Amino acid sequence: MLTFKTKRTLLQILPFGLISLVASVVYNLLEKGILADHPVYPSTGNTYYFRIVVPALISFVIGLLIGLFEVRFFSNRFKGGSLIVKILSKTVLYLLMIVLAMFIIITLSNAANMGVSPFSKEVWDDFTAFFTNFAFISVLIYFAVAIGVCLFFNEVSNNMGQAVLQNFLWGKYHTPKEEERVYMFLDMRSSTTLAEQLGHVKYFKMLNEYYKDLSDPIISYGGEIYQYVGDEVVISWKVKEGFANNCLDCFYAMKNALQKQSSKYEERYHVVPTFKAGIHLGKVTAGEIGVLKKDIVFSGDVLNTTARIQGLCNQYGVDLLASEQFIQALALNGSIVPKELGEVALRGRNEKINIYTLTEEDK
Repeated sequence: MLTFKTKRTLLQILPFGLISLVASVVYNLLEKGILADHPVYPSTGNTYYFRIVVPALISFVIGLLIGLFEVRFFSNRFKGGSLIVKILSKTVLYLLMIVLAMFIIITLSNAANMGVSPFSKEVWDDFTAFFTNFAFISVLIYFAVAIGVCLFFNEVSNNMGQAVLQNFLWGKYHTPKEEERVYMFLDMRSSTTLAEQLGHVKYFKMLNEYYKDLSDPIISYGGEIYQYVGDEVVISWKVKEGFANNCLDCFYAMKNALQKQSSKYEERYHVVPTFKAGIHLGKVTAGEIGVLKKDIVFSGDVLNTTARIQGLCNQYGVDLLASEQFIQALALNGSIVPKELGEVALRGRNEKINIYTLTEEDK
């Protein structure tokens, strides 16, 4: 079974392949429309063979390879520049890779079509005629546009959130829908004091690293970041099999992630950030909202209640508080022990809610 992190990586890579495949099909159809039954390319004199399936599959594979390189190796390159500079720089890099691939593919393809060795004079004459002609430049420009679209799509996905972009594309929340979700409100402790001690610029840098260190556990346990609100992160899970344990495992994984980076924070900021969290679940209404700026918004009492629960952490001197509804959804294995703290009246709610804290025994 694929992990949440692997699924996310595959969903990041797949658009590169699909966009490249579509670009190849469009290119070959346009080429066929222009050349019709002409036996050769007018600009080079090379023999024209109409192919659509094989080039599309090759483009799909090349797109996937570019996606793999982008997601696994180059996603954090050129971070200092603007988005345009970043996309242009990476496009040039990937074009060089494509030129190498084209060199191999065209040579082998021409050799197969002619029924001769890849090293024969006929193959190299065709190769030279193509690579020294403007037709080659036009193909490169077309590839550059396709790569630029792939990279732009990936950047938008990373900035909006993968799930949010997919929901917009498929129109999932075009009309409001009711869902059952669990929310975790995560708040950095003593953030105001830290901002005053570090200064706002240095504090912002620390906050960025803090969010970055929390991201991997969130991805690994299937969480979706709904909002960043200052130093607070709102994380959400759909209510389905294993969701409650994923939430709890994510909480402890985030604590461990910060602890592992404690020396980095001590060295750079002379403090190790910590957080407190509140967890609750219930029904929300989700839908697209806005005119000048669209967003997918979740509304419902569960969000306000979760925020209020998180706000009680200092009062009870704990890092984690959860509602009774969430505790009942847990499949506890003995290493996590819930402790009932009783009913509390939350601001803005008429009904009281029973809350718990949880502690690790064996971890």
